[in-house]
Amino acid sequence: MRRILGIVLGLLLIGGVLYLVAFQGQDHPETTATKTVRGVIGSEKSEFFRDPDVVKALAAKGYTVKTETSGSWAMDQLALKEFDFAFPSSSEPAKEVAAAAGLKGAQETRPFFSPLVVIARPGAAKVLADNGLARMTGKNSGTLLMGAFLKAAGEDRTWQQLPGSAAHAELTGTVFIKTTDPASSNSGALFLAATSNVANGNTVVADDAGIARTAPLMRKLISVQGALEPSTDDPFRAFISGSGEPLILVYESQVASLLMQHQDPGDMVVLYPDTTVNSAHTFVPLTERARELGALLATDPKLRELAVLRGFRPQEGVAEFTAATMPHTAYLNTGLTGIRQVGTPTVKILMALAQRAKGQGDTP
Repeated sequence: MRRILGIVLGLLLIGGVLYLVAFQGQDHPETTATKTVRGVIGSEKSEFFRDPDVVKALAAKGYTVKTETSGSWAMDQLALKEFDFAFPSSSEPAKEVAAAAGLKGAQETRPFFSPLVVIARPGAAKVLADNGLARMTGKNSGTLLMGAFLKAAGEDRTWQQLPGSAAHAELTGTVFIKTTDPASSNSGALFLAATSNVANGNTVVADDAGIARTAPLMRKLISVQGALEPSTDDPFRAFISGSGEPLILVYESQVASLLMQHQDPGDMVVLYPDTTVNSAHTFVPLTERARELGALLATDPKLRELAVLRGFRPQEGVAEFTAATMPHTAYLNTGLTGIRQVGTPTVKILMALAQRAKGQGDTP
């Protein structure tokens, strides 16, 4: 009798467990179920979307995000119907993407931004500072004096013509900043926006006369570089590995991310141009599936925290960025002290400058 009772109780127990599992499965649907969205992004945001913590945080909000990279100013030329969202690195190419996709009144979101900086080898930074082209604020930080630097570029100055360069064998040839292709990449385009502003009497270039005044210098800044990179990712990685040019234009977020991920920055000095255009990364939803994703990136506390850890400055999030980067102020100008932010030319003007800078579209 005791054995029979044991068997019956065992069956009842198994049945109860099965019932409980079935019951819970009906009342609590799979909480990790997500909808998959595909996006095209600037390469500087690749590590953010690959971050396992970001993947987990997005899944908790119902998203699996798959991305491909493209130069921000080339996104409007893609087959946008294949994507649920585009995430260029500033607002101007975002407008072109929305127009190319046939969107009217698209709910653009700007979750975070990043200033452009110039990373330099210590020897290069010292020579620039000793010759009045930069001002050091510490061993690994300083300010690039755009007026003086552009005057030297306009005169085709070489490193050998700068006193003190002989002590640094790697400093040879014309002094220039390695940028990306301004016709397709956001950082390269914004570099022209900032430098043309300085060359145009600290005024945004707004007409053909302004293009004519500034185009010769823009041509010198770009033509001396040779082959142009499509994104900042490869030049940045080359610099970190110990190769590449002595002066490279990158996003502050790339440097800040490296530091906050506790990776070795090597021999790096971070120079903030005293005249710059901040890069407001702009999310453009192309389908209904991704409509809420941009807002999540901007407002969700966990995603904002993770964006900061990848070096991005949340919109209206100065305190968050300052607190997170406090251990790294030897490299970073967290308050952007002494930096003048200027506006960008229209898309038409900026692309005309880019074409002239690359030696295309010159008038006879």
